[in-house]
Amino acid sequence: MKIRPIKPEDNQAIKHILQTDLKHFGLDIPGTAYFDSNLDKLNEFYDAQTNRAYFVVEDDQGKVMGGAGCAEFDWDNGIAELQKIYLDKKAQGFGLSYKLIALVEDFAKKAGYKKLYLETHHNLKAAIHVYTKSGYQKLAGPIKNSDHSGAMDGFFIKTL
Repeated sequence: MKIRPIKPEDNQAIKHILQTDLKHFGLDIPGTAYFDSNLDKLNEFYDAQTNRAYFVVEDDQGKVMGGAGCAEFDWDNGIAELQKIYLDKKAQGFGLSYKLIALVEDFAKKAGYKKLYLETHHNLKAAIHVYTKSGYQKLAGPIKNSDHSGAMDGFFIKTL
């Protein structure tokens, strides 16, 4: 497996992985990444600014198996959001989530962010385990500027 920056040809694969995973957990609902208007052009969104990044995991045959990214959330307070961390079922269980998170954290730190924030759902128990094990602290509620329409109910932050 190899991790690299997103390319235009990765958009549909990431969209499929993300939507398949969210649907599996009953989260194909408004207010989740399932309906994100940027899914068809993720590379454009993340490449539009130097303080954003998205990393893709590909297998030995070059097939996209998942990814993770970050973008500004509350620039005035140095907070980025850990976004769209999803893996194909075949890529789960190999520690790739931890590698992706570490890569995103390293990028965020170099981009000038002080903290990474994320929103999740209690149905995503494996993801919550990964976040907690990676040092993210649970918050009582969302921080300002959240636009997930109440669909998410788990909020975490980590100082970089």
